[in-house]
Amino acid sequence: MTRGPAFGTVPVVNPLPQSSVRGTRHLVAAADQVAARAGDLAFAAGGNAVDAAIATNAAIAVTGPHLCGMGGDLFALVHTPDGVAALNSSGRAGSGADPEAMRAEGLTSMPFRHDIRSVTVPGCVDGWIALHERFGSLPLTDLLAPAIDLAEFGFAASPLLAGSARRLDAAGREQLRELADQATGTGAVVRRPGIARALRAIVAEGRDGWYGGEFGAGLIGLGNGLFTEADLATSQADWGDPLTAPMFGVDVHTIGPNSQGYLTLGGGIAAEPLELPDDPDDPRWAHLLVEAAKIAGYDRPDVLADTADGQTLLDAIRGRRDRLDTERASNYRAPAGAGDTTYLCTAEADGLAVSLIQSNASGFGSWLSEPNTGVNLHNRGLGFSLEAGHPAEFGPGRRPPHTLSPALATRGDSLVSVFGTMGGDAQPQILLQIAARLFLHGASPAEAIHAPRWALAGPTTGFDTWDDLDSQIVDLDGHAPDAWESGLAERGHRVRRLPAFDSAFGHAHAIVRTDDGLAGAADPRCRVGAAIGR
Repeated sequence: MTRGPAFGTVPVVNPLPQSSVRGTRHLVAAADQVAARAGDLAFAAGGNAVDAAIATNAAIAVTGPHLCGMGGDLFALVHTPDGVAALNSSGRAGSGADPEAMRAEGLTSMPFRHDIRSVTVPGCVDGWIALHERFGSLPLTDLLAPAIDLAEFGFAASPLLAGSARRLDAAGREQLRELADQATGTGAVVRRPGIARALRAIVAEGRDGWYGGEFGAGLIGLGNGLFTEADLATSQADWGDPLTAPMFGVDVHTIGPNSQGYLTLGGGIAAEPLELPDDPDDPRWAHLLVEAAKIAGYDRPDVLADTADGQTLLDAIRGRRDRLDTERASNYRAPAGAGDTTYLCTAEADGLAVSLIQSNASGFGSWLSEPNTGVNLHNRGLGFSLEAGHPAEFGPGRRPPHTLSPALATRGDSLVSVFGTMGGDAQPQILLQIAARLFLHGASPAEAIHAPRWALAGPTTGFDTWDDLDSQIVDLDGHAPDAWESGLAERGHRVRRLPAFDSAFGHAHAIVRTDDGLAGAADPRCRVGAAIGR
């Protein structure tokens, strides 16, 4: 393969806020400018927004293994002339999943890392196949070509990838040696030949080239009875209807359970009776949205499961929103902020658009890799419960509760925006703030994305706010107004200020449809993101 000129050196990105990028025909926004360029090339070749989303995701699956990859899961919302289609391509636990055996070992929660039992069948590739079969217009070989190019010829390690590699422990470095030995610093060249082979196998044989090929064989061997050939032969991708609710003057759509996307809508529902200040710098604005997020999410550990009904969960939030304290911090539980994921969005001026989120869960995921391809495996199974009889109890064929929460907004049948973020359990909190700025206050995408954020955080991992409610903190972006810090503290919140544009507040991107075309922005918090349009 001849290396294309679009995948040469990566220019330095100015982390300071920029204005919104405009497009009269199409836009793509992603956490890696090289991946965004792959999506733009798909558009330039005559492809549509779905083609561009697949190309972008495949490229960042190569360059962003600390965020996402073929060993992770995928959710997507697609706006079409016929409405919004929702794709859940999150993986299921293997046939050998045995909660009783884990309880007998003395475990009370799913292992966070270094344990194959927290790995479910990765759904990412099934998601690509499902999107392409239903909406794609270019051959899959064209869409995956940039990713193959990056994997074979190499790419420059981003500062976040290099930093993540340095945080691996000894066992993680051994499992992810290909990455750890190459991503030694910003700009270091990283090559992933196993990924290139796997992508070529998908081009040649479809999903069978992945789940029935090198990767599938390696996963079954690594699982040692956890996974069967039948598990991998079953598609992880399911199409359905989105979960929808009015919010700040628009209809916002997301993925229903097992996704926690209902919390994005629930935060809007809880905030609906409130009169938010016109100025988001007002500490009351931050306080009311913090409390709305708590009202929406405090019972999530007890109710979110793959069998839950999204509308029932939203009705429950409506029924308790009068308990929101408009003056003081409550002690309701709410999700924590860490986690690593990638969100991307694509849109055409005529309204076809994609809101796609794809993830390993936490950083490199389980810190395990499939031995044949070197693909690092997610740890999405950490969302399962080991409590006997719990709605989300670990078990064969079950999908775990999921943090991934893409969003898409419409008015009537018309597209308004696609938006989303990484950020683990804090995703709905971040999206609540971005939605308020975009749809209530009329901010531009750049203004909404660059604006300071708050996020509820736990004491240690970012997935542990439920463990010690007295340790719950409201983290503030470093460039948040001083009035937020003093005003929230006066209302009883425990406040901590982090550096400006810290990744703890997500990597959010948004595209908005305007009278003149499209406007979009990528998050400066991801350091190498980009919004590209024509």
